[in-house]
Amino acid sequence: MVDQSVLDKLLVADSPTIANVVELFDVQSRVAGYTNETIRAVYPDLPPVVGYAVTATYRGGYPTPKDAYGGLARIVDTGSKFSGPRLVVIQDLDEPSRAAVYGELMVRCFQSGGIEGLITNGLGRDYLQVKELNFPCFTSSMIVAHGYCNILETGVPVMIGGLDIATGDLLHADGNGIVKIPLELVSHVADLVQPFLDSEQNIIDIAQKPGTPFEKIHAEMKEHLSRMTKLREEAKERIK
Repeated sequence: MVDQSVLDKLLVADSPTIANVVELFDVQSRVAGYTNETIRAVYPDLPPVVGYAVTATYRGGYPTPKDAYGGLARIVDTGSKFSGPRLVVIQDLDEPSRAAVYGELMVRCFQSGGIEGLITNGLGRDYLQVKELNFPCFTSSMIVAHGYCNILETGVPVMIGGLDIATGDLLHADGNGIVKIPLELVSHVADLVQPFLDSEQNIIDIAQKPGTPFEKIHAEMKEHLSRMTKLREEAKERIK
């Protein structure tokens, strides 16, 4: 597992910054590694969260003799194999989604099991009750009923908002969306977050001063691009 001090460096940045820093390493397409617009933060004002994915699949649209809550124990047990922060990631296999993947009761159970957030392509409910728990949730939308809640499998590969996620993948999520950080890059990305933020802040500091000529802002933007070139070179040198 990645040391918590490394994860803490990731938490100072929002998900767009994390995506920008991952991009410096040029290991994947610039339009890969993050969820699409179908997945939204239910509580976008909560701070960023970072954790290892604990995956599961679900259906809520069909009657089942299985114990609906038995699947919760399996998810928590799968997550217990990780010593770091964990995020439950549940793919709803119903198309279209027909019932809520989670509600207040499930969230409270997950919190008691040390889970720090929940991501699903399906639906949630109990909006106000869960809001009081400060538990980050990411869904496609909300609905009123739990239907025939059935956790099918745990620890299996899933796809959420166009992003392939496996148990153990490291995710960074906030009000902007969800980014998967390649595990082999985590420590390097963490080290480059602050230099990236500092470079952008130089532009912001100049731009927010009243009456600053655009030429001065533009000149600083060019300096930023120059700094990014050097940072990109450093990134590639780190993974040689």
